[in-house]
Amino acid sequence: MLKTTVKSTFTALLAASALMAGTAAQAQEYTIRATANSNENDEDYDGLVVFKNYVESASNGAIGVELFIGTQLCSNGAECLQGVADGAIDVYISTSGGAAGLFPYVQVLDLPYLMSDDRIAEAVLSGDFTRTMRQMALEDSGDTIRLMTIGNTGGWRNFANTKHRVATPDDLEGLKMRTVVADLPQELVRAMGASPTPIPWPELFTSLQTGVVEGTKNGITDIMGMKFPDAGLQYLTLDGHAYMGALWWMSNETFLALPEDMRRVVVDGFYALQQATFASPKRKSIPAYEEFVAGGGDLYVPTPDEKQAFADAAAPVYAWFKANVTRGDEIFAAMESAVSKAQSDVDAARAADLN
Repeated sequence: MLKTTVKSTFTALLAASALMAGTAAQAQEYTIRATANSNENDEDYDGLVVFKNYVESASNGAIGVELFIGTQLCSNGAECLQGVADGAIDVYISTSGGAAGLFPYVQVLDLPYLMSDDRIAEAVLSGDFTRTMRQMALEDSGDTIRLMTIGNTGGWRNFANTKHRVATPDDLEGLKMRTVVADLPQELVRAMGASPTPIPWPELFTSLQTGVVEGTKNGITDIMGMKFPDAGLQYLTLDGHAYMGALWWMSNETFLALPEDMRRVVVDGFYALQQATFASPKRKSIPAYEEFVAGGGDLYVPTPDEKQAFADAAAPVYAWFKANVTRGDEIFAAMESAVSKAQSDVDAARAADLN
């Protein structure tokens, strides 16, 4: 009797679950097509999985999120952002370099030594600074491309090379450093006394191996994911000159077409995505650093005085940015203000927690 009752209950539960699933599928009214030009081992993918799960659950199935990882919908920043502007793509994630052609001022995220650590960077990117950049992007795209949030994609950029330990800016003198095509990273490398050499990402391993370049500016997860130590990259200096921001864009038309309650779900979904991308590089960097050292890599942490020397050497880049980048002075002022407020808030919180 008990066995029959349990079986009947289980059968009823299965039927109810199937009915609910069918109802949720039938209730789907909106579809968001999201793409990232990366792979499933990347922080971008982690963020999208969290976003998809949150939005579909919190909307009770009214919004479905389709993920396209890689180059199925578009192959580079310019093409993908055009897809967002046209409404062919709903959500796209870019680096600052990938969006600089359309919005040059996003390179403010690459300015060196402005944000000192994760707590400061996360506070800055979670506040009004991002809203300021959103408004600028809307203005400059004719209200077609909306910046939803800024997360992280790979931790912090550090100097790495194939030749020797870098403890001060003088140690970078003359090194051929790989950069992207964007102007700002090249200006930074010049300020350090090194020689900027733009190289496409897929060609970097061979370029390091053959000596076309002798160094690069990357996070540890990218370095180990691409197996750059096998190409001779054995020296890594944790100067943390730039937080690797991930800009999450959405078609403004798609967003505004949603009813207000669904827009709220999407906004909260991007908050969950941001938190996931803040956390993911911290976890993934631990085994990456261990693997680098175990393979014979030289990992160097600059002293406070040495790090200040790097910051002093990079200072001319700020003036260059404000003078040469469209709306650069405007976004730089917003960044300085946000960093100052974040530093004050974090210092106060730390002080409170110490007592």
